[in-house]
Amino acid sequence: MSLLTVRGLTVRLGGKTLLDGIDLDLGAGERLGLIGESGSGKSLTALAVLGLLPDGAEVGGSVRLDGTELLGLDDRRMSRVRGERIAMVFQEPRTALNPLMRVGRQVAEPLRRHRGLSTRAAAARAVELIDSVGLPDPERAARAYPHQLSGGQLQRVGIATALACDPALLLADEPTTALDVTVQADVLALLDRLVDEHGTALLFITHDLAVLARVARRVLVLGGGRVLEEGTLTDVLRAPTHDYTRTLLAAARATSFTREA
Repeated sequence: MSLLTVRGLTVRLGGKTLLDGIDLDLGAGERLGLIGESGSGKSLTALAVLGLLPDGAEVGGSVRLDGTELLGLDDRRMSRVRGERIAMVFQEPRTALNPLMRVGRQVAEPLRRHRGLSTRAAAARAVELIDSVGLPDPERAARAYPHQLSGGQLQRVGIATALACDPALLLADEPTTALDVTVQADVLALLDRLVDEHGTALLFITHDLAVLARVARRVLVLGGGRVLEEGTLTDVLRAPTHDYTRTLLAAARATSFTREA
């Protein structure tokens, strides 16, 4: 049985259909990439899985995690799923973190909330998690405020926070877009290593096939709120069947594809 099963997912907002019958399956420990241009529906798909759609959105279809239907869960039950079973790494780390709260406290928060750790135990574990994502002097980093760290360091903090409770599913929404190329490569390598170590299923969202090739095994191509093509990374890169995919592929530099599925 799939860890995540999405069937006929539709989202309408303001009389406009934004997602139109999205189907996807993601097994435990598997990596699936969602790719498409801005407005294709890839980020909205992730928000639907998380139950974080905008006010007024009308949603239909089915989103199941380990066989449990997520659509329609009340806020209390859905908040337990977030962070404990599903976590997310966002595109812009500076806006994802509270600027008035020390980094270590933010990494520790899901451990207190979802694992019931004491303040002291959560703080100690937070330092270990910060160390695991490669930040130098993790105790000092834990005492820092977000403005005292670089963008790449903050994204590492975001990954540590997301993986704190060993979620079954990690959603990564353009997690390296705001970073320079060198830092981007380091963060992708870190994410690649950690999802393997934790056995976490990964749903990776991007507009860039070259980035996707670093972390995904299968690809789902979205356009206009619909699935246009699906396949293994190798098949989609070597023999795309849809014109939209061919356009995305033509826009990417072939030398950037460093992983074979």
